[in-house]
Amino acid sequence: MKTKTTLHFYAKSTKSNSLGLFPIYVRLTVDGKRLEYSTKKFIDPAKWSSNTSRMKGNSEEARSINSLLDFIKNKINEIQYELLKDGASFTIEEFKNRLLGTKERTRTLIPIFQDHNNKIKALIGKEYASGTFERYETSLKHTKDFLLWKYNVSDVDIIKIDHAFITDFEFYLRSVRNCANNTAVKYIKNFNKIIKICLANHWIERNPFANYKSKVKEVERVYLSDDEIQEIINKDFGIDRLSLVRDIFLFSCFTGLAYIDVKNLTKSHISHGIDGEKWIFTHRQKTESASKIPILPVTQMIIEKYENHPQSINEDRLLPILSNQKMNAYLKEIATVCKINKELTFHIARHTFATTITLTNGVPIESVSKMLGHKNLRTTQHYAKVLDKKVGEDMKILKDKFSNITIGENLKSVN
Repeated sequence: MKTKTTLHFYAKSTKSNSLGLFPIYVRLTVDGKRLEYSTKKFIDPAKWSSNTSRMKGNSEEARSINSLLDFIKNKINEIQYELLKDGASFTIEEFKNRLLGTKERTRTLIPIFQDHNNKIKALIGKEYASGTFERYETSLKHTKDFLLWKYNVSDVDIIKIDHAFITDFEFYLRSVRNCANNTAVKYIKNFNKIIKICLANHWIERNPFANYKSKVKEVERVYLSDDEIQEIINKDFGIDRLSLVRDIFLFSCFTGLAYIDVKNLTKSHISHGIDGEKWIFTHRQKTESASKIPILPVTQMIIEKYENHPQSINEDRLLPILSNQKMNAYLKEIATVCKINKELTFHIARHTFATTITLTNGVPIESVSKMLGHKNLRTTQHYAKVLDKKVGEDMKILKDKFSNITIGENLKSVN
């Protein structure tokens, strides 16, 4: 649909000054919407031609004013051409911005990033975990430090963020901050979310990430073996706090639940499943995907052990779990006492459930994926890759199957 644009100059009688002179006004109409503004030039109304919308005569004053009107007309024509060339919106507002030099307010990176983080903070416990907020705050700090390191500024106009900015930021993270590959990639990914916000709001026109590529390197997941699990189960620590941490860690080993999901469990999350047995029905906080996990005997024993614990009762929790920081600190003590030469953290329990507890024991990967609350089977397949033991056992079955095949002489000797 063609946009209708008209331009008209006129002497405005209602705005006459003390000398009886009329100001010359510009009236621009775009699709029925008007923009009127003064040229700040005043004339004797007798010298103005309403028919030609110009000043009469050939005096110096007439030539000067008419030249100004021609300039304005040419400027409007240029703006029309620019709007067509840029594919911008053909609106009276856009004409006004370009004609009068009205600039949109400058948007800078740090306030946008901080506003994003503030919104995440407000939704902690509803849509986000506190750890997510902390990671974005760290990303913001690295961004501020990079701006000082590279440009010696505390902020930057978002329209100045380009491909070079991104690659320099990545270099800074890897070199100055000494971040490992996956850590650097995650910080860049967090930064990319801020850029996507700018793009979605049309604050920037081009995506600085358009030709940028990065790749997360696959990290070998640490998990406990059968013997290591048994060692932890059998060990008498003689210290209540270590026994408590051991029990909750084992609970995660036999359910596959992450720390925050164990912390959020209440008795209401336990119900009878399709088989009539007790199951845990919950949602992963990280992905909001459902996790439905049958309760194994070890899991049931731990639930019953802490059923009447004061913290479980007072805080309406299934288990009296400590902070993640304390859990991980005490797990290092447990690893030392049990002579387990691994960097034991609470998340290793989830890896152990996926590998040693389920996949190694023949539980189909589809079932494991569902219990872990993975949205994509490929995520679960990462665990299957590390199971050399399972590969050996599977191939032994295949070997036994072909053991009765008669080997012909052609295969036994070289011609």
